[in-house]
Amino acid sequence: MPRRPPKRPALPEQLVTHPAQLAACVEHLSRAPLIGFDTEFVGEDAYRPELCLVQVSCADALYVIDPFSCGSLAAFWELLHDPTRVTVVHAGREDVRLCLFESGKPPANVFDVQIAAGLVGMTYPIGYAGLVHDLLRQRMQKGETLTDWRKRPLTPAQVRYAYDDVRYLLPAHKKLTDRLTKRKRMEWAREEFAAAVKKAVSSDTNVERWRKVKGIGALDRRGLAVAREVYGWRDRFAERINRPARFVMRDDLLIEIARRAPTRGEDLQALRGIPRNQEEAILEAVRRAKALPPNECPEPETRDSEPPNVVLLANLLSVVLNDFCGRHKIASNLVASGADLKAVVRSRAFDEPLADIPLSRGWRARAVLPELLALLTGETAIRVADAKAADPLELVELEPEEGAADDGDGNEAEPPPAPGADSDATLSADTSAAAPPEPR
Repeated sequence: MPRRPPKRPALPEQLVTHPAQLAACVEHLSRAPLIGFDTEFVGEDAYRPELCLVQVSCADALYVIDPFSCGSLAAFWELLHDPTRVTVVHAGREDVRLCLFESGKPPANVFDVQIAAGLVGMTYPIGYAGLVHDLLRQRMQKGETLTDWRKRPLTPAQVRYAYDDVRYLLPAHKKLTDRLTKRKRMEWAREEFAAAVKKAVSSDTNVERWRKVKGIGALDRRGLAVAREVYGWRDRFAERINRPARFVMRDDLLIEIARRAPTRGEDLQALRGIPRNQEEAILEAVRRAKALPPNECPEPETRDSEPPNVVLLANLLSVVLNDFCGRHKIASNLVASGADLKAVVRSRAFDEPLADIPLSRGWRARAVLPELLALLTGETAIRVADAKAADPLELVELEPEEGAADDGDGNEAEPPPAPGADSDATLSADTSAAAPPEPR
């Protein structure tokens, strides 16, 4: 007989639309060590998204806060800044960024249920409705995804949707925390949550976002310099007038300016879509680019043309990684990308230091990287153990070849530790971070 699904969590609900209600809400939440957090916003026609709703859950209540009518949310944001309070989110990049935009700081202690799910073997990334169904056996109605959250009054369907977006966060947190603790992966999770927050709020100038503009690959070095300068002007101007950058100037127009490198206002006026009264600012950006010495102009990005051995071995590592993650219940695409695996192979094949990639840091370096390096160094081999099994592969430890290097006393020398890894970096030895591995 099929099991009956658990009852939907029934908690008191309050729509907060007045400063006095907000004060009572904040006072109540201040006693909660754990709160669920979500936001609704509109970002299509502004440089930064416009906050339209804040949804919050605690152990005994659900709140939907209307920032349009309840005054300053400063006291609420202070709750999220308290490192002793856990803020539970799902795929929380934009929620973290909105907290930063509204208050100057991101939440201090984030638990992202989407990341946690990947660390215990669930699909990654998994949508909220899928996570709620797979983890809690509850079904959600997701019918308001494209709604305009700026319009008032809110409809009953919008309010119901808003409550449900935080209704299941704390039950999901409880189940995932239990699984992480059982597998000794809470430290892994904390590393991932901190990295996700850092990435969400990063304004790293080393990330050359202008290189993502479609058509940039057709430009020479001088054209790239012009594109970079005009892109920078566009971004600053868009922020100043609070409009999306592509609303200020289309990408194809930016590329056309970079290609032509105009010197006069008349040259710009021949193009459709130039922002009014911004011709001189654009020409000044072009002049800055043209004044650069040739060696200071950006280099074109080289196309990915890896040697055949790197491609082949990276594909082999992908198989090993998928097998490893299947056996240990981790989402493999949360562990490493194809580019990461190629970097590991290049390091081994060309005797180079391993690049600073996620696999070379933290729990990945301790628990996963040694498995990959063991295959590349010939310490292990992979074979099909049972083609019918869910985990059909087996890693086999190989005997050292005759004539292996010794330490001078007739004893076989220990292999050097993996780059970025501890010498005892295995799942079984890293008891602070991982569950013991299954037998090979």
